[in-house]
Amino acid sequence: MATPTGDGLADATGVATHAEGAAPGMPQLNFDHWGNQVFWLLITLVVIYLILSRVALPRISAVLAERTGTITNDIAAAEDLKQKAVEAEAAYDKALADARVEAGKIVADTKAEIQADLDAATAKADAEIAAKAAEGEKAIAEIRANAQESIEAVAKDTAAAIVSGLGFSAEAKTVDQAVADRMKG
Repeated sequence: MATPTGDGLADATGVATHAEGAAPGMPQLNFDHWGNQVFWLLITLVVIYLILSRVALPRISAVLAERTGTITNDIAAAEDLKQKAVEAEAAYDKALADARVEAGKIVADTKAEIQADLDAATAKADAEIAAKAAEGEKAIAEIRANAQESIEAVAKDTAAAIVSGLGFSAEAKTVDQAVADRMKG
């Protein structure tokens, strides 16, 4: 074991004894070898540059170009699909508008048919009502005529009975004339 000389930590780690020996420290820090190290550094950098520029970078460029092409194609396809969607929406709106117009025509035609049927049924009912009214008028006219005749007959019979009841006698012709004059007004 070494005796402490006051060098402290350097002596405890053995750095002082190693520095006294002929072996230098790390070879990377030895200035005698720097020229050789710089040469191999340049060779290594040139080789890495050549490998990257000839192999890796063209592959990366190809992948980037392919991605750019794919993205461009996808954007163009999306624009085409968007345009087709706009056209499809316009066609749908037109078809919907045409369907609404057609439905309006169908409703109008149906209303017209129903109105025509209703008018025909109303005309038929009016004709039937008019026929029935005419029949009723004819029946009423017959009843009036019969009633007039019946009234005349009753009036003649009544007048003859009254005249007889009073003790007078009258000819039928005179009674008929008196009743006819009174009936005329």
